Amino acid sequence: MPSIFAYQSSEVDWCESNFQHSELVAEFYNTFSNVTFFIFGPLMMFLMHPYAQKRSRYVYITCILFMVVGLFSMYFHMTLSFLGQLLDEIAILWLLASGYSIWMPRCYFPTFLGENRPQFICLVVITTVVSTFLSFLRPVINAYALNSIAVHILYIVFQEYKKTSNKELRHIMEVSVVLWAFALTSWISDRLLCSFWQQINFFYLHSIWHVLISITFPYGMVTMALVDARYEMPGQTLRVRYWPRDTWPVGLPYVEVRDYKNC
Repeated sequence: MPSIFAYQSSEVDWCESNFQHSELVAEFYNTFSNVTFFIFGPLMMFLMHPYAQKRSRYVYITCILFMVVGLFSMYFHMTLSFLGQLLDEIAILWLLASGYSIWMPRCYFPTFLGENRPQFICLVVITTVVSTFLSFLRPVINAYALNSIAVHILYIVFQEYKKTSNKELRHIMEVSVVLWAFALTSWISDRLLCSFWQQINFFYLHSIWHVLISITFPYGMVTMALVDARYEMPGQTLRVRYWPRDTWPVGLPYVEVRDYKNC
């Protein structure tokens, strides 16, 4: 009986030519573009440390899962193996689940849960475990399902955008959505328009997706932290800061926690 760990090629093959630059790496640019996950993940753990101490230390798990996504994505594009594909997509699923568990506003919980976050977390974990096993059945649709979850998050952001007049929150939401839209466009274009990109010898759209989505992560994280603070941190206010300096035209966003009495 063949082992489930025996090598099996993935049904998914991206537009970049295989083994063009190395006999060991199937998709060179798609593999090494994941390095941004290992840059932004630790940076966000460091920058969000004061917030995590105030709100929830599970924020660290989200950052770790973000780096795990980068690791498994690198493995997948290096080998184009079925195992690599599953690990990549399952890691993304658990990353999204961690974000749901920490930051989903209670007003969006299913009605039968009331506003009980521990029960909501249990529901998310059970759903994620079941989805993990189901992902083995039709792995080719996993990526589309994951982007559908992202659309639901986009719906939540849109609802919160309508509720707030905070210019800082609105700005970070707008930037997050624009970055996600550009990233998703790169992903879809690589999948659906591959023949066109091959004609003009441009195979880098999935690599661009990796870079853009890894930049979207800090913005999305800060967006959800700001939304969450309106419900869960009534005695404190969050201020958006940018690393390395607020005055630089481009920076990595994070939040600074302040008590109202100290403002």
